Amino acid sequence: MTVARTVCLGFLAVIFIGALLLAMPFSLAGGYPEGWLKAFHIGLFTSTSAVCVTGLSVVDVGKYFTIFGQIILALLAQIGGLGYMTATTVLLLLLRKRLGLRDKIAIQQSLDVAGLSGLPALIKSIIATTLVFEVAGTLLMLPTFSDPSQLPPNPAMWPTFIQQGGLTPLKSLWLALFHSVSAFNNAGFGLFADNLMGYVRSVPISLAISGLIIFGGIGYQVIMEAFFWLRNRTKGESRRTVFSLNFKIAISTTIALLGIGTIAFLLTELTNSQTLAPLPLWDKVLAAWFQSVTPRTAGFNTIDIGKMTATGLFITIILMFIGANPGGTGGGIKTTTFRILVSCTTTVLKGKEEVLCFQRQIPIALILKAVAVALGSALTVALSTTLLTLTDPQQPFMHLFFEAMSAFGTVGLSAVGTANLTLLGQLILIPTMYIGRVGVLLLMSAILGDPKPSFVKYPEENLLVG
Repeated sequence: MTVARTVCLGFLAVIFIGALLLAMPFSLAGGYPEGWLKAFHIGLFTSTSAVCVTGLSVVDVGKYFTIFGQIILALLAQIGGLGYMTATTVLLLLLRKRLGLRDKIAIQQSLDVAGLSGLPALIKSIIATTLVFEVAGTLLMLPTFSDPSQLPPNPAMWPTFIQQGGLTPLKSLWLALFHSVSAFNNAGFGLFADNLMGYVRSVPISLAISGLIIFGGIGYQVIMEAFFWLRNRTKGESRRTVFSLNFKIAISTTIALLGIGTIAFLLTELTNSQTLAPLPLWDKVLAAWFQSVTPRTAGFNTIDIGKMTATGLFITIILMFIGANPGGTGGGIKTTTFRILVSCTTTVLKGKEEVLCFQRQIPIALILKAVAVALGSALTVALSTTLLTLTDPQQPFMHLFFEAMSAFGTVGLSAVGTANLTLLGQLILIPTMYIGRVGVLLLMSAILGDPKPSFVKYPEENLLVG
């Protein structure tokens, strides 16, 4: 079995097991009022959304699932964020089993690293990095979640376990831990009925969640490069750090998109009485910043997405399509793909033939891959949107387009409310989320198999373009 098929089937297996667990009586707070099949459908959708680190949900997870069900949900998001091969390797290491050559090749390809040596150590460092950020996020949010006065003013928005018995230290810890895991893995699940709208003015929650989203989506390799640079500077070492092209593109593109997104949301939503207008100036900036972070690709929201202007929704769609960085927990076509396409366009406009980025030439193979990823992603979203317009014609087109892009980009934001879609509409989103998580090229490779080398070279011929 090829690596692509191993990864794709592995994700499917985790999704199916998660669906069964989420449909069990111990996971459901209210039992089976609509029958087991309905519960399994909800479990399948939620499991897919968690493993694909999306965050779309057809139920209020804080009320529908028990604490045990919420723990399963957090574990599924953790597995989805780490990736199937990484999670499997962790399990093998815990069982003290040696990695075979096939396992090492699969891990190497899934993590996109060179060489087979040191992979167990690499996996351990990834797990350690993940735990550091998630524990830090938990500690930063714990004081706010421990304060009953900071709860959303409407008790109907609270999770069931808070409504029953009030806010205890253990419940506060679970609130902080769940949201930290969900944020770092870019899953976007919240335990409050309105997600994080009740904390729109909370600086600790907004900054902690947005920070976890950024670091989770920026990728392990970028984090480690930044760590080694910081360590060298702290030790006073004078040698100049040479950052990789991946690091430069990830950092520069992320900063640019965050800045542009914040300004764009401020301008488009500033006078919208249902989003930013009622807030004081600083809270407007905070909410705009948060909204700029979350489409790439976490799914948390502190304002009502369905009440945003059409311009604000379209800007969000663009950010969702670009997504996070390769090697991170986010989705989308990735920042590197976007940057390569921009560089290609700049090269053509300048009348040059070499695609350059940070004084480095981009190989033709990467350019072709970027084009394939962008086109395949656009076609997938177009097909999903088209099918949604057939299953849910009563919904506005912009909202359906937004939903399809959110599912494919593994974002989790919804303008229409996923629960308001028909059963067929929800079923369409399941494969859309799956394709967005495993990737168009990986899925096609799993279906078609490894490409066979060809020694035939065909003659070139020009044609009209543009």
